[in-house]
Amino acid sequence: MDPQAEGDAAAVLGADPAGLTALLGDLTSPANEARSRAEGMFHALRASHPDALALRLAHLLLSPAHPSAPMAAVLLRRLISPGSQAFVYPGLSPATQSSLRALLLSAASATGLSKSISKKLSDAVAELASFLLPSNAWPDLLTFLYKSIASPSSPPALQESALNILARLASHLAAGFPNLHALLLSALSHPSSADVRVAGLNAAISLIQSLPSAADRDQFQDLLPAMMRALAESLNCGNEGSAQEALEMMIELAGAEPRFLRRQLPDVVGSMLQIAEAPGLEDGTRHLAVEFVVTLAEARERAPGMMRKLPRYVGRLFAVLMTMLLDVQDEPAWHAAVSEEEDAGETGSYVFAQECLDRLAIAVGGNTILPVAAELLPSFFASEEWKRRHAALVTIAQIAEGCARVMIKNLEQAHAASAILNFSENCRPDILTPYLDGIVGKLLSLLQTGNQMVQEGALTALASAADSSQEHFQKYYDAVMPYLKSILMNATDKSNRMLRAKSMECISLVGMAVGKQKFKDDAKQVMEVLMTLQGSQMEADDPITSYMLQAWARLCKCLGQDFLPYMNVVMPPLLQSAQLKPDVSVTSAGPEDENGESDDEGVETITLGDKRIGIRTSLLEEKATACNMLCCYADELKEGFFPWIDQVATTLVPLLKFYFHEEVRKAAVSAMPELLRSAKLAIEKSQSQGRDESYLKQLSDYIVPALVEAIHKEPDTQICASMLESLNESIQLSGTLLEEGQVRSIVDGIKEVITASALRRRERTDRAKAEDFDSEEEDLLREENEQEDEIFDQIGDCLGTLVKTFKTYFLPFFDELSVYLTPMLAKDKTVEERRIAICIFDDVAEHCREAAVRYYDTYLPSLLEACTSENPDIRQAAVYGIGICAEFGGSAFRPHTGEALSRLYNVIKHPNALDLDNAMAYDNAVSALGKICQFHRDGIDASQVVPAWLSCLPIKNDLIEAKIVHEQLCTMLEKSDRELLGHNNQYLPKIVSIFAEILCAGKDLATEQTFSKMVNLLRQLQTTLPPSVLASTWSSLQPQQQLALQSVLSS
Repeated sequence: MDPQAEGDAAAVLGADPAGLTALLGDLTSPANEARSRAEGMFHALRASHPDALALRLAHLLLSPAHPSAPMAAVLLRRLISPGSQAFVYPGLSPATQSSLRALLLSAASATGLSKSISKKLSDAVAELASFLLPSNAWPDLLTFLYKSIASPSSPPALQESALNILARLASHLAAGFPNLHALLLSALSHPSSADVRVAGLNAAISLIQSLPSAADRDQFQDLLPAMMRALAESLNCGNEGSAQEALEMMIELAGAEPRFLRRQLPDVVGSMLQIAEAPGLEDGTRHLAVEFVVTLAEARERAPGMMRKLPRYVGRLFAVLMTMLLDVQDEPAWHAAVSEEEDAGETGSYVFAQECLDRLAIAVGGNTILPVAAELLPSFFASEEWKRRHAALVTIAQIAEGCARVMIKNLEQAHAASAILNFSENCRPDILTPYLDGIVGKLLSLLQTGNQMVQEGALTALASAADSSQEHFQKYYDAVMPYLKSILMNATDKSNRMLRAKSMECISLVGMAVGKQKFKDDAKQVMEVLMTLQGSQMEADDPITSYMLQAWARLCKCLGQDFLPYMNVVMPPLLQSAQLKPDVSVTSAGPEDENGESDDEGVETITLGDKRIGIRTSLLEEKATACNMLCCYADELKEGFFPWIDQVATTLVPLLKFYFHEEVRKAAVSAMPELLRSAKLAIEKSQSQGRDESYLKQLSDYIVPALVEAIHKEPDTQICASMLESLNESIQLSGTLLEEGQVRSIVDGIKEVITASALRRRERTDRAKAEDFDSEEEDLLREENEQEDEIFDQIGDCLGTLVKTFKTYFLPFFDELSVYLTPMLAKDKTVEERRIAICIFDDVAEHCREAAVRYYDTYLPSLLEACTSENPDIRQAAVYGIGICAEFGGSAFRPHTGEALSRLYNVIKHPNALDLDNAMAYDNAVSALGKICQFHRDGIDASQVVPAWLSCLPIKNDLIEAKIVHEQLCTMLEKSDRELLGHNNQYLPKIVSIFAEILCAGKDLATEQTFSKMVNLLRQLQTTLPPSVLASTWSSLQPQQQLALQSVLSS
């Protein structure tokens, strides 16, 4: 250090405190230059004289009234906090470390500390202790805390400070702190200080959450009444600030350890509802009490159904929330408004109640909420006060998502249920068409009123009517389109931006509805306007940007390949929107940060640890829209999209792991196979700008590994299933371009998915054993299990594709996977797991043929057993596999022939075998029986089995198997199969009637080749059979079959 710097350091760190005081003052100076100079000085001292700096700051804290003490506390905390970049404690000398610890405890125990200083000191002690306690390097702290809390002579401020430190260090101290229960009870019941009581509540909650087992936590159950009293006394003293702190802690406990509250649940929830119902309290306090009860209801995974056992309390909460919805103002200016303001007249309580009703209904479900709603809503609807009627309508809208299933189930009239269904399907054209004359006429007159808000509404309604009526809208096209184009071309003022945007939406939806032929002339004009707009400078918040992205995509869907000339205009801004970086801000969310939610409505905030992360949602929505549009163009334009594949792939592949926004990930996932398909088609059709199959491999090498990695990290089960679906399509398109290493990573990825799925299922099984488990929770678990089944469905498809693509080369991987697949055959597994395991073996047996025989001993017994499954999908997979093994298994199948026949007969002869649900299993069983007749004739009583098979024909549901089976029948007849024809041709009439039925069905049940064979065989029979046999065969047919045969044979 140069002499000048050494002199400056001596001035600041010497015996005279003036130098240090001046430095601390400059660090908070409003003058940038002074502040920057002071910061530089502080960093230099931290590097060169850390011991002296830390000690001088600590000594200053012994004079808490000193004006620089608060800043000294902040800076010292930085030097001794392990999470701080300025952390120097480990590098200090042992003597300094010891002095520093003593000075901190001495300063913390001083009397007359201000709240602010006390809190900063408590934080500093807790930060250093979190570093030292794991190695037991601060034994004096434990003594200090115990004495400060337990001693009757401790001032309340010191007790409060010690309790706050204890709360921060709960995970380190809970196990070894003496007499903890009694100390907390004493603090919660402090006779004179509400602050000590709230600090006791804070410490109790932190300790309860830090204890590792329910048994440990239950030892503190009897503190709950005292905890609730501490809260109530804060309110009674008018100390709502402390009460709100306590409520926030209770909310944390409700979310993290809801079961701890179970024994005292009615008392705790009752107390919270009293707070929520108290009109004299601040809105913030009442909101926190409501938040506690809603959080408790939402703690499903830890305590399913607990709140549903208190329907009376749910009713009280519901009434509180409906009352909060009355906190809405009618603004007279709104009645003459020309533009819509979504949240006009809404207050904080109104918005909060809306959100809580939605969350509550989802958390406790329709069976609990609907009876409560049915009790309260009628009086609100019957009221003459508009606010109460409005509240009733809003309530129905808010609870709809959580109650939809029960609402639909309980609708009294079938018409009402079908109306909901029709509405959810956007109203089918045949329902809407009779009313279109009136609807379109009224909407056109509204478009001419001149009131902008009404025009915007009319455009949205027209777009919806066109979208729902499709080609039926052609009748109105000539009347409607001129108005729409006029708005698009003339609504150029800034005040008309939304009107113009809505006109784009309406034009593009009308164009899609009426089709290319009707729309193409106007489309050209419309696209000229859009191209001009696209080239102009638009403001960041202009709604036209997002509407235009979607309009272009609809125009592409309507025009198909005719849209290609416009792609050079459309793609640059679209790629720019898809490449938007998320606007993320990270701020401190320390205890002193009281800002809470962001004031900016366009920003969503989440708190992670001590950081608050804000994300601008409007940018994310634009990005998601753009990504969806890119996927749409690739899907629609196929090989025409080739010129943009590289840019789009490098944009979207990284977004497979874009965890800020689900819709962005979903769009990226959907686009992956579309990009490969576009490349493959362009190469096949020589439209790939001279690129060959090596380009497809390069693209596949980029996409497939990225998908596999994203699947491994995907937190959402539905998106995980979509990723597997995209991976399957990508494998199909890449085919044998995939290398062994890539197949290895796919298989390893699938193993991880199976393992993660099994873990989630186990967790759900544990939830089902919880004491609060009820029918509502059972419905939720069923939905989650259905999502899990979808994952297994996609796993089956992926593995099936790999087997079909690589055949015997895949068998080493199948050997590895068998460890995962064979347990899935067990009867205690889900239907989908069992079906998938059987289907994968079926694929291996079919595509690896003789090489798969070695797996028969492992899998065939499970297939034979699965033939008796109550589930038709499992039965179908099992009997199909038996047919495959019969066809390709040779001598390895022979020992199983007898049992296979018995099982197949059971499927075929079942009384309900031909019901719609069972028909596919029946057809596959008949096909398998035919294969046993064909390939194992010498091992069966053919005179019994072949006629039994014949009696089941024709099969009509599984059209793939039908074609195979009916071709087999022709081949056997061509060879004059003895058992098929029977003694004295006794089965010939049956064969002819089967042919007649197949020929009557057109080309569905037989290939053209089989069709021709049948006609030739019938002609041969005409010429070779004796007239009497022919006549009796003919007479056994139905009249329409006779006519069909006459028509076919004479043509």
